[in-house]
Amino acid sequence: MKAPALLLPLLLALPAAAEPRTYELDPDFSSVHFEVLHFGTSTLRGRLSALRGRVTLDPAAGRGEVGVRVPTASVDTGLKVLDARLRQEDLLASEAHPEAFFVARSFRFEGGQPAELRGEFTLRGVGTGLTLRALRFGCRTDDPRGPEVCGGDFEGSVDRSSFGMTFGLPLVADRVRLLVQVEAVRR
Repeated sequence: MKAPALLLPLLLALPAAAEPRTYELDPDFSSVHFEVLHFGTSTLRGRLSALRGRVTLDPAAGRGEVGVRVPTASVDTGLKVLDARLRQEDLLASEAHPEAFFVARSFRFEGGQPAELRGEFTLRGVGTGLTLRALRFGCRTDDPRGPEVCGGDFEGSVDRSSFGMTFGLPLVADRVRLLVQVEAVRR
């Protein structure tokens, strides 16, 4: 009986296991930028904004979970005519599929920070694997009484033909580079 009693102070001295932290995306500071080679001459760039979703991080356990909704009608290239074209049925199909989704449960952490996440990206009702690599990640608390804010920039790529978006091939490239900017508030 003495052995368990002697272990109790040692167990109490161990640091408590870190708990998972959950964050809500701030739609004002969360967006997806995309780049695609246009007619072999220049890069067409655009943005999908007002992302919504939730992130749970547990760096001590090496786990995380992400669920993000991307409004496809928010596409903005700076050219209204092109934006309207991108929303049509053979491209983003914004009327039939008003949201794209990204869900990830496979995380790799380095130094307690997310370095890479792998999941499924669904666009036009079709899902395919997507790996996002962290370009940077950080957390801050602006007000000691306020919530923690974490965010970062992530990079990945998809082939648009994987989603049935073949219009313009090969004049407009198949490979689309994604740059994801997110900020999220701890709940």
